[in-house]
Order: sequence, then structure tokens, then C-alpha cells
Amino acid sequence: MGTIKTTNIETITGSGTLTLGQSGETVSIPTNTTLGASGTTITVPSGCTITNNGTQTGFGGTNTPSFQAKLSSNQSISNATNTKVQFNSELFDTDNTYDNSTNYRFTPGVAGKYVLTAVIKLQNCGDQSLFVNNIVKNGSQLKQTITLPGRDDDLSGIVTAIDVASSSDYYEIFSYTNGGASVLLANDTYFNAYKIIE
Repeated sequence: MGTIKTTNIETITGSGTLTLGQSGETVSIPTNTTLGASGTTITVPSGCTITNNGTQTGFGGTNTPSFQAKLSSNQSISNATNTKVQFNSELFDTDNTYDNSTNYRFTPGVAGKYVLTAVIKLQNCGDQSLFVNNIVKNGSQLKQTITLPGRDDDLSGIVTAIDVASSSDYYEIFSYTNGGASVLLANDTYFNAYKIIE
């Protein structure tokens, strides 16, 4: 039909509901259009469905930064020595926050709550009396798990934590065994972390 050009549309009374279109119609919003102004609340009533067929920004959140890294080959750890696990092969690293070549640590760079998990596997662990795995934050123990193997085969230890991090905090994984000899951490040993959406 035609085009209405104006700078303001209001209800007759100055309050109440202003309806655009009717049931079954599509209301088209041109590109680069702003709905509302800073400080305005736009309310979507209960029972409505918002369908996104395009790109959304500013809604909800993302689980990033996040990463997963593993050992590219077996790592030897000495008996009765707390040893940093050198996860040197990244499977993914969304924000380049994991150092897989020098310090083998995760530095989120973004403040928030994070889930951190490491799965550490001993290969042919032998007669170990103790298998300890630690998540270490800024050089101090954050979470520890202790396993008493007592058997002569492969063994996995899992340590996980949820922690509130500042942008500069960093996290590392350390393992300790006590069986009278060096042992190997298998290459299917992993460390990963992701930010919780709030």
C-alpha cells in the first residue's frame, strides 16, 4: 500500500498496548534498526516464542574461554616427586589461554567460575602405594585426589574442581606416585577447563 513516515507512534491514551500487525503476519524490521533506547526494558510476554534464524549477539553467554590438552607421548615422573604434568598437545583452545609449550598452565584471562578437570593415567603402574593428583592454583593446591592402586596394571586418576578465577589466576596439574621407581604417565592423559555461563 504505502509508507507512513513519522517520528513517534503512541496509543491514544498514552498508556496500554500498542500492536504492530496482527496474528499470522510478519513484522519486518530493516537492517541496523535499534529497538528501544539505553535503559529501556523490552518485555516479551509469557508464552511467546522467539525464533532466531540469523546471528545473535549479546544473549546468554558462552562457555569460553575453554580448552582441552593432552600428552603427545608418555611422560616419566620420578618416584616420590610431585611432578607437573606437561600437557603439550592442544585439542582446542578457544582464546589461546592454555600454554602448551613452556609452563603448561591455564590462565583464563576472563574472571568467572570455571570447571577444571584432569584425567591422569599411569601406564604399567607397578606396585604403587600411592597415586596423588592435584589441581594447583597460583602455586598452591586447590584440589587433590588420592588413589591407592595396589595392583600391577594401568590406572587412571581423576581430579576436578569448580573455582572462581580472576583474569590473572593460573592452573596447573601435578602428579605424585610412591612405588620405589619412576613410572610413565600415558599419552591418553587429559586436562580441560571451561567457563560456566551465568
